[in-house]
Amino acid sequence: MTKKQFQHTIVASLISSLAWAASPSFANGFHTENGGTTGGEGGQIVHATTGTQIHAALCNRASSDTPIIIQVEGTINHGNTSKVSGNSCNTAADKIELKDISNVTLIGVGQGALFDELGIHIRSSSNIIIRNVHVRNVKKSGSPTSNGGDAIGMEKDVSNVWVDHATLEASGGESDGYDALVDMKNNTKYVTVSYSILRNSGRGGLVGSSDSDDNNGPVTFHHNYYENINSRTPLLRHATAHSYNNYYDGLISSGMNPRIGGKIKAENNYVKDSKDPLGTFYTNDMGFWDVSGNIWDNVRWSNDGSKVHPAGPNPVSTTSIHIPYQYQPDQASCVPAIVMATAGANKNLAVSDGRCHVTTPGNDQPGNGNGNGDGQNNGGDNGGSPSGSNLALNAAADGSSKGNGTSYGNVIDGDSSTYWSPRGSTGTISVKRLNQTINAVRIVELSGTQGTVTAWSLVNHDDGTTLASGSSIPGMISFPDTNLDKISFVIHAASGTPAIAEFEVYKN
Repeated sequence: MTKKQFQHTIVASLISSLAWAASPSFANGFHTENGGTTGGEGGQIVHATTGTQIHAALCNRASSDTPIIIQVEGTINHGNTSKVSGNSCNTAADKIELKDISNVTLIGVGQGALFDELGIHIRSSSNIIIRNVHVRNVKKSGSPTSNGGDAIGMEKDVSNVWVDHATLEASGGESDGYDALVDMKNNTKYVTVSYSILRNSGRGGLVGSSDSDDNNGPVTFHHNYYENINSRTPLLRHATAHSYNNYYDGLISSGMNPRIGGKIKAENNYVKDSKDPLGTFYTNDMGFWDVSGNIWDNVRWSNDGSKVHPAGPNPVSTTSIHIPYQYQPDQASCVPAIVMATAGANKNLAVSDGRCHVTTPGNDQPGNGNGNGDGQNNGGDNGGSPSGSNLALNAAADGSSKGNGTSYGNVIDGDSSTYWSPRGSTGTISVKRLNQTINAVRIVELSGTQGTVTAWSLVNHDDGTTLASGSSIPGMISFPDTNLDKISFVIHAASGTPAIAEFEVYKN
């Protein structure tokens, strides 16, 4: 498959995935209400490698509502993003400007789309899909500045937006020049943020910018990974939100913060090593919560006091919230493994099937003729035999840790009776010094330990791209031709101590 064919395959997968919006845990959320969110479905497909080309694609449409799918690949930054003028657009030089437009899909393809210090701004727009993109280090002070410091900002009169499989991150809080990862303000309605990573920021995001900003929502957050966030996951003023199957890891000061009449349905989330993940904070104008099925793992709850009203230590519902769309939440116990295997950019748009298994839209659906229909993303061939030589035999290996009596080199020695194990149930094993093009690997577990690994990803260590992921290890893992020096097999969850006998690498 050529690079261009692969890019069109990714977009075709996007389009086909929209057709199963009613499936258990994939394209559901409040973005499916109010007429639904289809983005640029049916429109022209345009490839862009600069911010200027993204703006030009918008400006070259027949009208501001002509559907368009913009494939983005490469690094988008201030140096390659300029204002473009036209009757169908309203752009700016210091951000990706989605203003006064509708019916647009922005999707990362190929080796991925990185928006470096450049935010995505949405204003007076509707029916927008943003998928498979990485946005980092957007600043409101210092240099360069963009989008008021928000990775994605929905500023005014915005409706029906779906942010999916995005990686949004900062490198600190407001004192370091950053603001939020996702903000929704001033009449922003029917939004879903799903299968995304939000990390290393003082503020996750808000719905409603002030106590008088009372016309926002409803909003859905599901299958997201919140890591090292100080607060606002989200801050919710007046509006209604649905938060389910999210993995909150290391919330520093507070988390879900409904206030001044805001309401949140929090169900089947997994919260770990966090402080005050739910309640009304920094005000006495109370919000409300509807809680069920959550796991609170090593959570510290403050005592109730003035402007501090935590839901815990034993959270109970203070309201009841009806959800109008169909969905099937995973059990909270499997959320860390599921979210780590699916959330973020460059994860092959992998999702949960609602039964704690990983699948890929348009690739391994039951009955579609691709894969084995078991609801798992196996990155290609589920079995099969390798062709050509095992390139790992002439390479080197390293990893994150090794258990007693095991060695990194055991995975590249051609002997399936020797093995590597991490010091625990998770870890990384890598084959390095390849410096060539590959498109398949085979992971061989030590005899008698098959099935121990329950969530994994295969990562191009050179650029961080995820090549494949899943919840069980298939016979062969195939992916498009990729030139790299080092490839890593990352074990996110396991039922015991994994034992990897061989990590074979091929160019088929």
